Amino acid sequence: MLSKFLIPRQIRAFSLQKINQTGSKKLDYESKNLTKQLVQRIKIGGPLTVAEYMKEVLTHPAGGYYMHKDVFGEQGDFITSPEITQMFGEMLAVWFLNEWQKLGSPVPLQFVELGPGRGTLSNDILNVFGHLKALHRASLHLVEVSPALSDIQAKRLCKQVTPISESKVYREGIYKAGIPVKWYNQMQDVPKGFSMFIAHEFFDALPIHKFHKTYQGFREVLIDLDPNVDSPKPHFRYVLAKNKTPMSKYLVSKNENRDHIEVSPDSIFIIENICKRLVECGGIALFCDYGHNGDGTDTFRAFKKHVQVNPLENPGSSDLTADVDFSMIKQVVENVGGVIPYGPISQREFLLKVGLECRFKNLLGSLTDKEHIRNLTASYEMLTRDDKMGKRFKFFAIFPETLRKILDKFPVVGF
Repeated sequence: MLSKFLIPRQIRAFSLQKINQTGSKKLDYESKNLTKQLVQRIKIGGPLTVAEYMKEVLTHPAGGYYMHKDVFGEQGDFITSPEITQMFGEMLAVWFLNEWQKLGSPVPLQFVELGPGRGTLSNDILNVFGHLKALHRASLHLVEVSPALSDIQAKRLCKQVTPISESKVYREGIYKAGIPVKWYNQMQDVPKGFSMFIAHEFFDALPIHKFHKTYQGFREVLIDLDPNVDSPKPHFRYVLAKNKTPMSKYLVSKNENRDHIEVSPDSIFIIENICKRLVECGGIALFCDYGHNGDGTDTFRAFKKHVQVNPLENPGSSDLTADVDFSMIKQVVENVGGVIPYGPISQREFLLKVGLECRFKNLLGSLTDKEHIRNLTASYEMLTRDDKMGKRFKFFAIFPETLRKILDKFPVVGF
């Protein structure tokens, strides 16, 4: 699919051997300050839900993990597919372009990325669209809460940027190909219109509520101070709510048969919003994340310098994440109605069906340097092997129900 038309540009491939292990005094201070605030909240209001804890640790304005630093890549705490190699973004661009053309290439066209990281994925997608002269009357809309990451995105994507105050849009820029770029704190502020929604490793970072089955039924897992640790440094621990919490009544299904479940109300709200926009305005949505199809249990964890650590230690210094429940996403989509869900399907299967192997071989044939060949091969394997990202990551797409006849005649590629 269109692979031979992609841009023959410099290879970006992840070297698996380079991981920076240095620390930061400033980050240590921010982590300690955030810990003090969490301690005060617990002392005043009692144990926190895991969702409250995640929200504070990840997005607190002063000490939140995402708010003041670049957390991605070899020198950060984790690596994402777009940062590994540009082949990933190119394949997603090919997919979007192919599905968009089936619909008659409607314009104006909005690209909407949720949690755009360094802006690498949007940049790779727009590069392909621009190379194929498909950016006419297009715009890019980025939903990003982190000031630090939005700065990085602006430098990567824009030739000029203007900060804005007292507006749903907090920053505007002009992409290097000439299309407008805008930043928002929340998705509902993005203007309505025909849109291509992309969310890559976005839903895994949204706050979750955790529930554990007891002989009295499901009880919510909370985070409290540990009184049994004799240390000047505060220690947190998990506890079970003594009674049913409002969220346990609202989020736990009566038919649930797992012993431990995790539910993200924020994810449900955003997915509902996207579905309603697709029904009203048309468009395409594509989600990619690591997750399960309704059989996952206790997946809440933390990563620091590419190593899994205790999520309750040194809040704000490590990434918090939980596997995405794609069965929940599918149920939300079906409940909204008027849209068609596709997937989940493994990343390996999706990328190979879209044409990743062809692109890899084309790039490999253009290389002579052994290190470049080794890095490109390692990147391809990282994306596709079952014991790496190939099986653990899933793809999920949503289309408006009004397109069913077209999609029955020309099936959605990759699913």
